[in-house]
Amino acid sequence: MTTQTPTRVALGLGSNMGNSRENLDLAVRYLDATPGITVVARSSVYRTPPWGPIPQDDYSNMCITIDTVLKPRALLERGLAIEARMGRVRDQRWGPRLIDIDILIFGDEKIDRDGLIIPHPRMSERAFVLIPLAEIWPDAPLGDGRTVAEALETCPDQDGVVKLDA
Repeated sequence: MTTQTPTRVALGLGSNMGNSRENLDLAVRYLDATPGITVVARSSVYRTPPWGPIPQDDYSNMCITIDTVLKPRALLERGLAIEARMGRVRDQRWGPRLIDIDILIFGDEKIDRDGLIIPHPRMSERAFVLIPLAEIWPDAPLGDGRTVAEALETCPDQDGVVKLDA
């Protein structure tokens, strides 16, 4: 019998519709209940201003680390299935989201095909990703030779990311 060695993965989660905290908690529970996925750590939740051209409410964002034996494409499909199960409708790019689950880092893999780009191409520019990720995995590799903690040192817009009480 062979056993697959799990890969450490970072996921970013966000919500700005309904009860954002409950949405984040439910998404984490669905991920953790998935065969082949074990939630290892979860960051605090942070309030962040919306990003992009669409006027909308602030987001609640967090990151989690998981260990998984799923392949990157299967993990992406699982995240999309959870979003759909929770009622997310993808009708506006950068629009309001009931839940958003992004694969940020998948071990040391670099992928750019068929709608899947890993590491996430813009995470090093986004304080709302780096701040919660640095809380739980500061030495995570960004794929550009820097760690999360190193990228955070020069990341703009950190003042808009506010840690929420538990």
